Amino acid sequence: DKALGLGSAGKKYKICSFVSDHVYSSSAKNDSDLKKYIIRSELYGIPQARHRVILLGIAVNGGEEIPNYPKLEQEVPVSVEQAISGLPRIRSRLTRTLDSNIGWVDVVKSQYNALNEALHEQLSEFSEFVSDLSLCRSQFEKANLDVGALRVPRLSKDGKTSVKHLDKWYLDSKLKCWLNHDARGHMASDLRRYLYSTVFTRVKGYSPRGHKEFNLPGLAPAHKNWETGKFSDRFRVQCAGAPATTVTSHISKDGHYFIHYDTVQCRSLSVREAARLQTFPDNYFFLGNRSQQYHQVGNAVPPLLAYKMAAIVSDVISEKFLGQGF
Repeated sequence: DKALGLGSAGKKYKICSFVSDHVYSSSAKNDSDLKKYIIRSELYGIPQARHRVILLGIAVNGGEEIPNYPKLEQEVPVSVEQAISGLPRIRSRLTRTLDSNIGWVDVVKSQYNALNEALHEQLSEFSEFVSDLSLCRSQFEKANLDVGALRVPRLSKDGKTSVKHLDKWYLDSKLKCWLNHDARGHMASDLRRYLYSTVFTRVKGYSPRGHKEFNLPGLAPAHKNWETGKFSDRFRVQCAGAPATTVTSHISKDGHYFIHYDTVQCRSLSVREAARLQTFPDNYFFLGNRSQQYHQVGNAVPPLLAYKMAAIVSDVISEKFLGQGF
C-alpha cells in the first residue's frame, strides 16, 4: 500500500515459498534465506535451467497461521533432445547470398572442408573432432532439409517426447501443422562456427567457452572484444542430453546463444523449439515478425510452471477463504 501511495489497509502478509516450508513475516527477527525461494525449473519437469525467485504472499490476521499448502513436486529432468527432437528437421537459411537447398549444401560443405582442414592441421589435439565431423559429411545432402515455415505440415506421430506429462501438455490432436517452425538465416562464416560448436559439444560434453576453445583459423568473429570475458559463451550449443540454459529475449538477436545440437541442421533454434523449451503448448501461435515472436517466447514465465504454481495458489485460496465461508 505504501509503495502505491495509499493508506495502510492494516493487512499483514507472510511470504511463503513454492518449493520449501520456509516462511518470512515482517515481524521475524532473523533474515530470510532467499535461496529457499528460488525455483529451479529443471527440477520440476521444465526442460530448461531457469532459476527465478517467485514469492507467495498470504494475508494473515493477527496470530493467524497460514494454511497448509502443497509445494512444487520434483520430477526427473527433461532434456533438450526429449523436448524438441520430435519436431521436423529443418536447415538454416543463407544470408548475403541466394538461398536454395542445393546452394545451402554447397555452402555447408565448403565450411565443412575448411573446418576439416583446420582440424587436421592439429590432428593430435582434435582427432576425436575429425572422427565425429566425418560422420556428418554425407548427411547434409541426403537429409534433403527444408527451411521450415510459419506453418509446417505435421504427421500424427510427430512431436512426442516420451515424457507423458509433457506430451499431454504440448500435443493437440486437432493441430495439423507445426506453428512458427521457421529457420532463421545465418552467414556462411557462422555456419562453420556452428559445425565446430556442435561437434565440440558432443566430444567434450559441454559447449565451447571463450576464445581459447575457438582457437582454430576462421572461427574467431570480427568483434574487438572477442577475447574478453563478455563474450565467453558467444556461441552456445544447447546440449542434447541436458535441460536447456535459460531462454531469454536475447534469442531474438542472432541465435548464437541457442544453437541446435544437431550438426546436420546447422542452425539456431526456431521459435517453436524455443517455445517448447519454455513449455508453450504446440497450438500457441506467436504473432508478429520473427524477432517479435522470439521476444514473446523469451520474456515469458514457462506456462507449465505457471500452471503448477496457479494450482498451488488455488489450493491456498480454497483452504483459507472457501473453508471460512467467503
